Amino acid sequence: MTNYYFSYKSASTQYIDIEVNILTGGITTLSVQLPAWRPGRYELGNFAKNVKGFTVTNEQGVVLPFEKVTKDCWEVETQGAETITVKYSYYANQLNAGATWLDATQLYVNPVNCCVYAAGMENYPCRVEIDVPKSYQLACGEKHTIELSDTGAKLIFETEDFDRLADTPFIASATMQHDTYEVAGTLFHLWFVGESKPNFTKIKEDFIAFTAKQVEVMGSIPVKEYHFYFQILPTPYHHGVEHITSTVIALGPSYKLMYGELYDDFLGVSSHELFHVWNIKTIRPAEMLPYDFTGENYFTTGFVAEGVTTYYGDTFLMRSKVFTPEAYLALLADNVKRHYHNYARHNYSVAASGFDTWLDGYVPGAPNRKVSIYNEGCLLAFALDVQIRKHSNNQHSLDDVLRRLYVDFGQKNRGYTADDYKMLAEVTAGTSFDNFFADYIFGTKPYNDLLNECFAYLGLTLVETPAGLYSERVFGFKYDGKVAAIAPQSPAENAGLMLGDSIVAVNGYTTSFNDWFNYFACETVKLTVNTAGILRELLLHPGKEQYYPTYAIKIVEDATPEQKAAFDGWSS
Repeated sequence: MTNYYFSYKSASTQYIDIEVNILTGGITTLSVQLPAWRPGRYELGNFAKNVKGFTVTNEQGVVLPFEKVTKDCWEVETQGAETITVKYSYYANQLNAGATWLDATQLYVNPVNCCVYAAGMENYPCRVEIDVPKSYQLACGEKHTIELSDTGAKLIFETEDFDRLADTPFIASATMQHDTYEVAGTLFHLWFVGESKPNFTKIKEDFIAFTAKQVEVMGSIPVKEYHFYFQILPTPYHHGVEHITSTVIALGPSYKLMYGELYDDFLGVSSHELFHVWNIKTIRPAEMLPYDFTGENYFTTGFVAEGVTTYYGDTFLMRSKVFTPEAYLALLADNVKRHYHNYARHNYSVAASGFDTWLDGYVPGAPNRKVSIYNEGCLLAFALDVQIRKHSNNQHSLDDVLRRLYVDFGQKNRGYTADDYKMLAEVTAGTSFDNFFADYIFGTKPYNDLLNECFAYLGLTLVETPAGLYSERVFGFKYDGKVAAIAPQSPAENAGLMLGDSIVAVNGYTTSFNDWFNYFACETVKLTVNTAGILRELLLHPGKEQYYPTYAIKIVEDATPEQKAAFDGWSS
């Protein structure tokens, strides 16, 4: 068993002291590894940059020699020791859904950020002890015990192996708000940290509805307890990370939590992360079974892992009547807009983009280079779902494919491939999807005809409306204090506008830029911009093309009985 001890001397320094006792198994040179990435974010994390004061001793406290051989791996000369003790401090200064944070109100740890392990001993059980103030309680996806003393509390839990430890975030705090609900024999916990006033009655009503629908569709849930950890922040924020027995979700601002768009986001990200219990935590790509924490785990099925989850996370809210069909269609239309506003759709497939998340997956990156596995994958999941329904005369759907993945792969601890996913879809629909996968998943064929066909089958229509802002509609650039996007071959690109430029003046006028664009509509405009500290003047000539339209998906008023039946089956 590998033993981990967490403590800290001063919360204000944000350094957590970590001690790890590792059995050597007689190995003379032991590699001690810190994970290079964390599941749920498919890019290198460079967590070792937060490690300070790394030391290794034997049972007698004698210092052992070691060499750092990579950015996050240390080779230790054990010199016959049966057990080595690794000590270091970890700088816990990031408060989001996937990092580690320490302050005067909480100790929040994602072990995958900060816990080392001995290479080759990943399957050893792990024991965790956490020293915290006496008033603290522990939110943890594993069973735990509490030992009280005059000076504080020791919180203790165990996991079956390092993979499970890495996947078990925990929060120790005296200020958490907590409630529970139960669905299908599984107990669900709701933990709120930070300034917030959760309406537990309303929250539980909505969570029970979408949770029950997810369990109904998948047939069972692989855990008996599940924890929602909500880090509620005072500033705007939206981030969620999945785990097998829990999710951490960071949202803000606090004062908007229970109403309007933020409450809808709260429901959306919670439904999304819960569905990950099946899709990615249990149903894993072949390349990630088991996880290799030493480096990149390249895979092309991000359109399943994240795209299908995005589709179902929102769809379950509609099916459970938490969201109206109109509210859901607005979310789907937003994915359509993101698709058409990203000109990389002509250059790079969603499968290739999934592979490249390890390269630049979570930043904008080079303009128009890659697409998003989230919204592209969502649209393709929708299209595949409708195609299966159409070819099976509404007898089957993508639900059947996900259940088969769960039973045939997830429950049998087998990893799936894109070919497995395709094969299950074909068997379910009774037709070939060769062209679908070649054209849309591994290719860059335009979605127009595919989406319109699927919308028509359900009695829906896609409505395109010109962009409201003149700069977007006519000149082809987006502006949010700096130029954020430029449409290829648009007047903005042709004039030499650059990403990151800030507008100084429109025809010499330095305020209310959009109003001046409207005032000088249909005229050539002299734009003064600041490019990296240098003032430039550009001439923008309006053309005939329009850019960056908005989209809505409407239910057609004269839908046929067949369309209505298809829509009812799909939406409920």
